[in-house]
Amino acid sequence: MLEDAPLSAQDALAALMIAVSASDEHIRTAELVKMSNAINNLPIFAGYDAERLPQMSRMVFDLLEQVDGLDALFGLIRDALPERLYETAYALSCDVAAADGRIVGPEARMLEEIRDELNLDRLHAAAIERGARARHMTL
Repeated sequence: MLEDAPLSAQDALAALMIAVSASDEHIRTAELVKMSNAINNLPIFAGYDAERLPQMSRMVFDLLEQVDGLDALFGLIRDALPERLYETAYALSCDVAAADGRIVGPEARMLEEIRDELNLDRLHAAAIERGARARHMTL
C-alpha cells in the first residue's frame, strides 16, 4: 500500500476527500480544485507533503475496486484520524461533494457512509452539510 507505513491524519483526510470525489466514478475539475485548495490553504494540512497525493489516490482507487475495500478504507481512516477531527473530515468531504454544485446518488450515499462510520451526531452532520451547500450556491 504505502510501503507498510501507516497513514498520517493528513493522509486520512486526503484519502477521504479522494474517495468522496471518486464515489460517483466521475472526478470533476471542481472537486480536484477544492481538494487542492484545501490541502494548500487549510491549517489542518500545514506541512503536508502534497507529493503523497498520487499514493493516496492509488490506495483509494485500489481499495474501492475490492469487494470490502470501502470497509478497509474506513478502517485505515479511523486508525489514522483522531476522533476530534471526525467533524473536520466530514466537513472536507461535504465540501468536495458540493464543489460541482450538486450532491446526488453515489456521493450522497458516500456521505451517509462517512457519517455512520465516523459516528457523527446527526444534528452536527446536518449543520456541516448545510454549510457546504451554502458555500457552493450559485446564482
